[in-house]
Amino acid sequence: MNKFANLEINGKNLKIPLIEGSENEIALDISKLRSETGYITIDKGFKNTGSTTSNITYLDGEKGILRHRGYSIEELASKSTFTEVCYLLIYGELPSKEQLDYFENNIRVHTLVHEDFKIILEGYPSKAHPMGILSSLITSLTAFYPESLDPSRSKSLVDLSIVRILGKFPTFAAWSYKKRNGHPIIYPDNGLDYCSNFLKMMFKLPSEDYEINPVITDALNKLLILHADHEQNCSTSTVRIVGSSLSSIYASVSAGINALWGPLHGGANQAVIEMLEQISSDNNDINKYIKKAKDKNDPFRLMGFGHRVYKNFDPRAKIIKVAADNVMNKLGIDDPILDLAKKLEEIALKDQYFIDKKLYPNVDFYSGIIYRAIGFPPEMFTVMFAFGRLPGWIAQWKEMRENKEPLGRPRQIYTGSKSRKYIDLEKR
Repeated sequence: MNKFANLEINGKNLKIPLIEGSENEIALDISKLRSETGYITIDKGFKNTGSTTSNITYLDGEKGILRHRGYSIEELASKSTFTEVCYLLIYGELPSKEQLDYFENNIRVHTLVHEDFKIILEGYPSKAHPMGILSSLITSLTAFYPESLDPSRSKSLVDLSIVRILGKFPTFAAWSYKKRNGHPIIYPDNGLDYCSNFLKMMFKLPSEDYEINPVITDALNKLLILHADHEQNCSTSTVRIVGSSLSSIYASVSAGINALWGPLHGGANQAVIEMLEQISSDNNDINKYIKKAKDKNDPFRLMGFGHRVYKNFDPRAKIIKVAADNVMNKLGIDDPILDLAKKLEEIALKDQYFIDKKLYPNVDFYSGIIYRAIGFPPEMFTVMFAFGRLPGWIAQWKEMRENKEPLGRPRQIYTGSKSRKYIDLEKR
């Protein structure tokens, strides 16, 4: 039975269809509002606007629920691997062993990149931010694989583009780090699993052997899984709207990388470490900064606490806190910045002000701690966020294309000058 909401505008009654999701979410379908009334809605930042329907990720910020294709993030983080979650997000179901082996082997085939990419890499200054390099290299894939630009391409070509970007993304990410440090690049070792291969490309020096540490590999697997998708956030919506113009998967993902780059989105975990360094340089005076955070007139904010979506707790933070403790304990790291983070966490979890406002440490707080413990510099934190979010972007792009969704084209209300005549230069 169809359900409607009634909207009255200037004495005219309009029936607005109600759409109900599988988890009982309700939306007002205003897709015909402008054509039938001449009116549009204003929703700055699209905070209350559903741009699409999707069967990929369910998120309930009030209850602290996050599920991918129906599977809880808790189960996936504890039982799955990142490549298995990639398959789940992109193709809709958990793979059989044969399907997963085939998928992982296909990714391995595409970890190597054309040697001409080294020429592109060499063109960047040594201090170029890794996110800028990564975005550029991903976009450049369209030049090396022009068939990806064909909007009518077959499913097999779409699948080929998908495994290509999954295979080459960690190579590009590691190379962007090597460029930043002036180190020679390390080629992929396809005898290793996906995460271990990336870690070797990141941290191996040519003159040294690199030993895979299962504690670090396990932590990286969890971190990537926890960032794999988060429904219609800034970068994901960017990927979908760019893809709606029939742009290639490479151009769409590159746009997502640039959207993620901003400190209000993917740069939050980097901001956590920068905040801790600020406190450290001020005699480790945590209480001073706790007071500043409580002062509404002080611009200082505790980074990595609270979440704009989760109003109770971030389910990912509970998982990653355990992983952070595990990494710190097993690696025996002695780092005053990480010690400071633990003290800040302890104070905030007991302080009634933060409890009342539900300002709990979030996934950005703990991911920053783990990445620093593993050895990633702060400028690589956002790259790692993009790395984890890659399968979500791919799944969202693929879903949007398969559903034949229309070109994204938001409206606006104009507030500028009315029509006026041009004034000649000599009369101004």
